[in-house]
Amino acid sequence: MLPGNVNPRQMKAMMKKLGMSVEPIEEVQEIVIKTAKGNYVFNNVEVTAMTMQGVTTYQIVGQPRFEETTVAIPKEDISMVASQAAVTEEAAKTALIATRGDIAEAILRLSKHD
Repeated sequence: MLPGNVNPRQMKAMMKKLGMSVEPIEEVQEIVIKTAKGNYVFNNVEVTAMTMQGVTTYQIVGQPRFEETTVAIPKEDISMVASQAAVTEEAAKTALIATRGDIAEAILRLSKHD
């Protein structure tokens, strides 16, 4: 634990002694973290790189917005799922969107509701 009255100069010396460096990354325009369900997009962020014992970690400070990933579902896939599961094309499209375009999973889901 650090004492409460450490001045910035002492803190910098302690960090150097520990082999630790902290550097701001200037003029960051956007950070995007991609996931299977969508993207976390950070605009107007502050990014700091901290290196300690040869490992660099990044700290992002800002408010993200979540953009859900949309899946383009081909018309042929909708028709196939509708005919295989004996449902309407609208139900087939909904199932394909829910399964992120996985035809087999969509047919299984729709068949379970029989």
